[in-house]
Amino acid sequence: MKQQLRNLVDRKVLLERMQANEDRRTTISFYKYARILNPAFFRDYLFYHWNQFGVMGRTYVAHEGINAQISVPTDRLEDFQSHLYSISFLDGIRLNYTVDEGNSFFKLTIKVRDKIVADGLNDEAFDVCETGVHLDAESFNELTDKEDTILIDMRNHYESEVGQFKGAITPDVDTFREEIELVENMLQGQEDRNIVMYCTGGIRCEKASAWLKHKGFPNVHQLNGGIIEYTRQVREQGLENRFIGKNFVFDERLAERITDDVIAQCHQCGASCDAHTNCSNVGCNLLFIQCPSCAEKYEGACGERCQEINLLPEDEQRELRKGKKDSAHIFNKGRLGISGHSEDSDD
Repeated sequence: MKQQLRNLVDRKVLLERMQANEDRRTTISFYKYARILNPAFFRDYLFYHWNQFGVMGRTYVAHEGINAQISVPTDRLEDFQSHLYSISFLDGIRLNYTVDEGNSFFKLTIKVRDKIVADGLNDEAFDVCETGVHLDAESFNELTDKEDTILIDMRNHYESEVGQFKGAITPDVDTFREEIELVENMLQGQEDRNIVMYCTGGIRCEKASAWLKHKGFPNVHQLNGGIIEYTRQVREQGLENRFIGKNFVFDERLAERITDDVIAQCHQCGASCDAHTNCSNVGCNLLFIQCPSCAEKYEGACGERCQEINLLPEDEQRELRKGKKDSAHIFNKGRLGISGHSEDSDD
């Protein structure tokens, strides 16, 4: 019998299973830029083995490498790690362990992509392995204390809105593709300054730091392991924590609480709030920040129109959804509008 290499169970069923399952799981992430000659074959190989370990989560494989955000049954973690390290180019790879555990993923998805992080870069002379200097938490704190240092958040606006490092520049962008171009233009004339970048787990900075070096910026640095590894180090070593608020994550949790600071506001009433949610109208599925009061008032919807749609019979709702692309959307408060989102995570 041929091994099934993709999930065929309904999403709602999988969500219910995740919520009912009390077995301990460990959420981890990792990435590696490496030359993969046959991404489709490698994808099937991973799915076959990881499915047997009970792995859930989202992984992208491309000719340029692998980017994984997954959860593993805690009692199978050692077996999983042994298997992972048996893959030559992943032997000894650093695993980023989650800061705040919870139900993160409900199914295993492994996709072949053109790139493991969508960047819009098409320069064949660019070498993604020629990265900036990697900083641990202590070195990061020391360098960002200096007046000539520019600290840049390489995440999207809806991530930095709920949590960020003190003193960081947080560009108002929807995608990493936009941010690389914006940051390069913003830094023109400041080539001699110390540039420090950070993101969730490090993968976006890996590519962005290499790109800036390629473009003539010699003093580029990046936070090794991103916010996730930084938080682990400052807690273990008793260092000053410069990150405030939540760390946005691309799974069912949506965020990890780093500090008690709430730096965002409800997108509907302006009250202090940093809880992301998706619009209860499945035809909208807008990602936005909503306080408990507005959640009750609008019944989880992003506005009155979606609230009205939710009251329609299911067949009428399906009719309204016909022909519409099934994708999540992001509320872009900075631009006072709504824009598309296509899982530009990538940490």
